[in-house]
Amino acid sequence: MSIKKVMVIGAGQMGGGIAQVCAQAGYEVYLNDLREEFVDRGIETIAKNLSRSVEKGRMTEEEKEAALERIIRSKDLQDAAHADIVIEAAVENMTIKTDIFKKLDQAAPAHAILATNTSSLPITEIAAATERPEQVIGMHFMNPVPVMKLVEIIRGLATTDEVYQAVEEMTLKLNKAPVEVNDFPGFVSNRILMPMINEAIYTLFEGVATKEAIDDVMKMGMNHPMGPLELADFIGLDTCLYIMEILHEGFGDSKYRPCPLLRKYVKAGWLGKKSGRGFYIYE
Repeated sequence: MSIKKVMVIGAGQMGGGIAQVCAQAGYEVYLNDLREEFVDRGIETIAKNLSRSVEKGRMTEEEKEAALERIIRSKDLQDAAHADIVIEAAVENMTIKTDIFKKLDQAAPAHAILATNTSSLPITEIAAATERPEQVIGMHFMNPVPVMKLVEIIRGLATTDEVYQAVEEMTLKLNKAPVEVNDFPGFVSNRILMPMINEAIYTLFEGVATKEAIDDVMKMGMNHPMGPLELADFIGLDTCLYIMEILHEGFGDSKYRPCPLLRKYVKAGWLGKKSGRGFYIYE
C-alpha cells in the first residue's frame, strides 16, 4: 500500500503541524478546513515555522519553498478523492468526528486509509461510522507536531495489519517515532498524563502547595521540562477536562474523576494560555 498524497482535515495547531511535517517529507498535502481564512492562517503559521528553520540553518530557503508548494488549499471534503490517506485533526468531539468520517468514506477512493489524530476517543467507534472499518486507524501526534517525535498508532478492532504497516512506514518517513497502542480510553499518553495533571490540580485545590511549588517539585525533583499546571495551561484546561471525562466514563473508576477546581476554571473561561488565563496569567 503506497502513500503519496495526504489530506489533513483541520488547519489549526495540530492539523497545520501535521501538514507541515508531511510536506517537508515530500508528500503532496491537501490542507482542509471549513473556511478559507482558516486554511490561510494555517499556511501562514507553517510558513513562519519553516522560516525559523531556515534562520537556524536546519533547512534551505529552496527546501522551505518546495515544502510550501506541496501544500494545496482545500475547503471541500470531496478533495479526499485525491488522497491515499486522510488524517483528521478536527475538534475533539465524537459527533463531529463521526460526521466527518461518514463523508470521507464516501469521498475517498476505496484504497484510502482514514486516520484520526484523536487524543482520547475510541478508534473502533469512529471506524463504525464508515463502510471500511478495517482501513481506519489512530495517528495521535504530539503537540507541537514539528518538534515532538512520538506518534501513537492506535488499531481499531477491525484495523488490518497491512493498514498498520503502511501508517507505521509513513510515520518513519515523517522522521517520527511510531509506537503501537491498543484502543483503550486515553490510549497510553493521556491515560498516564491526564491523571497526573488532575492530581496536581487536586494538590492545589486542597492547599497542599502553591501552583509554583507544585510545578517546581515536578521540574526540579522529577526532571519534567514543564510543571503539570503549566502543561495543563499549554494543553488547554477545557481539553484536560474533556479527556478526564472520557477516562472517567470509559473506565467507570473514581480515580479518573475530574477535580472540581478544573471544572470551575473551565466554567469561568480560564482555559489556559489560549484564553490568556488559566493557572497562570498570560499577557
